[in-house]
Amino acid sequence: MGNRFELSVVSDDEKWANEKIDAGVGEIQRIECLLTTFSDDSETNAVNRNAGIMPVAVSRETFDLIHRSLRISEVTQGAFDISYGSIDKRLWNFDTTMTSLPDKDTAKKMVRLINYRNIILDDKKCTVFLSEEGMRIGFGGIGKGYAAERAKQVMKEQGVASGVVNASGDLTAWGLQPDGKQWTIGIADPNLSGHVFSYMNITGLAVATSGNYEKFITINGKKYSHTINPRTGLPVTGIKSVTIITTNAEIADAMATPVTIMGIKTGLDLINQLNDIEAVIIDDNNKLYTSKNINLK
Repeated sequence: MGNRFELSVVSDDEKWANEKIDAGVGEIQRIECLLTTFSDDSETNAVNRNAGIMPVAVSRETFDLIHRSLRISEVTQGAFDISYGSIDKRLWNFDTTMTSLPDKDTAKKMVRLINYRNIILDDKKCTVFLSEEGMRIGFGGIGKGYAAERAKQVMKEQGVASGVVNASGDLTAWGLQPDGKQWTIGIADPNLSGHVFSYMNITGLAVATSGNYEKFITINGKKYSHTINPRTGLPVTGIKSVTIITTNAEIADAMATPVTIMGIKTGLDLINQLNDIEAVIIDDNNKLYTSKNINLK
């Protein structure tokens, strides 16, 4: 998935623990094969190849994930959109060769195919149809959270009472540490890589962070995040990081980016209307904002 996964299991039996970790890794690999855009025979690419041509029958698992993704798109007013894969990679490549920004009109034209409403689902036939030729879907905004959640479930079903699945910083934890304490994470300081500004207990929770401190470009002295607004085709500004805390890794992963795109006020208004989900936001001026039930120490 282009991400580093780390799986931890608490047990007195190392051999048993490694077997359970292997089961979790196997589940992540299975999901990658299902959803990847880097393999011609994945279901994702089958759907993309037939954009504007015909519906494609997919597994119920893929269908349900797309269905949940569309519901998140509706809740976030399109700030989350799996059809972001339609964007031309020439617009933003975020490497050292990129020395200037695309103009607004070019960016707008290149995101014209991003529209979750043009992903047509048929529940009875279990098919997916991208109604516009050239459309593409991708699961970069939800896939690793889904994989982390599934790996956790597989390991729990096999008897793992305590563990952590960490998908490049998006993680889910259950049970207790070997010393009997709850699992604790540090929220990264967006200005100092490897440093934290706050800690919280996350046993029974999932956490995901979207930030501009890991993948970005600098043009004329200004930092541009890799998070692109699907409406404009231009990078989001004003927010350094968004951390989502909830009970499900898939939801945490999927909500971090749209809150970044929606902005501080609108993003927090949305989070405050939802159950069992909280957010911590740091703006470009290092000011901290939280949803109503967060009490950072």
